[in-house]
Amino acid sequence: MYTKIIATVGPASRSPEILFKLMEAGVRIFRLNFSHGDAGSFGELIMQIRELEKKIGEPVTILQDLSGPKIRIGVLDEDSISVVRGSRVALGKRRKDGHGALPFIPFDNQNVLDSLEPGDKVVLADGNLQFSIAERAAPDLFILEAENAGFVTSRKGLALPGKMLKLPALTEKDKKDLAEGLALGIDAVAISFVQTPEDVLEAKALIRQCGKDVPVVVKLERQAGVERLDAILPVTDMVMVARGDLGVECPLSLLPAMQKRIIRACNKAAKPVIVATQMLLSMVNAPSPTRAETTDVANAVLDGADCVMLSEETAMGNYPVKSVQMMREIASRAEELLFEEEPHGVPPENRSASEFLAYCACLLAHKAQAAAMIAHTLSGKSARLLSAQRPHRIVHALTPVPEVVKALNFSWGVRPWLWHGDETIHSHVERVESFIDANPVFAAGDTIIITAGQMRQGQRFSGTNLVKIFNK
Repeated sequence: MYTKIIATVGPASRSPEILFKLMEAGVRIFRLNFSHGDAGSFGELIMQIRELEKKIGEPVTILQDLSGPKIRIGVLDEDSISVVRGSRVALGKRRKDGHGALPFIPFDNQNVLDSLEPGDKVVLADGNLQFSIAERAAPDLFILEAENAGFVTSRKGLALPGKMLKLPALTEKDKKDLAEGLALGIDAVAISFVQTPEDVLEAKALIRQCGKDVPVVVKLERQAGVERLDAILPVTDMVMVARGDLGVECPLSLLPAMQKRIIRACNKAAKPVIVATQMLLSMVNAPSPTRAETTDVANAVLDGADCVMLSEETAMGNYPVKSVQMMREIASRAEELLFEEEPHGVPPENRSASEFLAYCACLLAHKAQAAAMIAHTLSGKSARLLSAQRPHRIVHALTPVPEVVKALNFSWGVRPWLWHGDETIHSHVERVESFIDANPVFAAGDTIIITAGQMRQGQRFSGTNLVKIFNK
């Protein structure tokens, strides 16, 4: 399978038995949602995954998903507030002089209150309740007018579609969770509600301070972040199209085209991209998905997603293993359609020499009917460049760096391997040839395309500068 599956771990999938069945079904990346816990609640789970990783004999990546600055209303004075279209409520800080006869929604986030203006849209309960700000009744109190009917309950999330908010992507809880997660051995971190490149650079600086080097996944959940994608892509390692909050931030009719543009930009930059949220949501309670969900997963693969992610389906659903099996089958069928087309369009002339080399290697593999491709890589970049070409062969990535092995689990069509061979072999080409000769995955007579860095005598490091046809 070329497309990677990410499974969120929760009450339905925490047992070692279910975790191993998920691995057998094809999961190589497990997401730990720190919105519903901290390092203390995930320590034992991480150890279980590591033990099962040894049992299955393939690298398994643990993705820490930080909660971010989720904006929520406070605790209501009553169980709920019922609103109908046109009715009004007050939103803001409690006042000694009261709030008139209007129902009151407590909200004390001063940064958000300072940014509100009459005419702004306010959305509650993941988009189910929509309001517009009718007037500012006081510096920290606003009158909202409902645009649809529903019930407001305590601690619901609040969103301001299209509004640039002066909020950091990393809260104090996130910083603590990140440091503790790194100490427990997480392999990648996802940061929520990213709006600027500086949000990513802050996370990377904290990771370096902890003496670690793990990739950062940017979750695009705000329209402001999507609008800054060109500036964010050069500094991030990966991107997640987090359609839950993004679908609240922007009109739902814009979401499909937005998803396609994000995927296209990530493919062009050779940065892995994840599509997430409600992919097989009906399988939380049903043993099979809807027709629309199967089409959604397939289209994400056809659009160029490296990974597709399951959330509630594996975290709290009744059919976690079946959900992964179904997603794997849908993705595999979509990949068959991809492979019906001639691969490898010629890269634009303004692409780098490394990208042209990857293109040439993939074209050579196709024309020579090679059994596989192997990239020797220190950073993972050469394997990602090959993956971005969407070759019709698995890309085996050989690296001496354990962190790179785990990071490459996110890349489409890449199977990472840790180099355990003779330490006296310094030539990258010789390492790959030795790996091929010793590995039963490759049969005698197989033609294999190798990419590597050929170093001159006395040279300590060389980027990928060689493509070779090797016959086992």
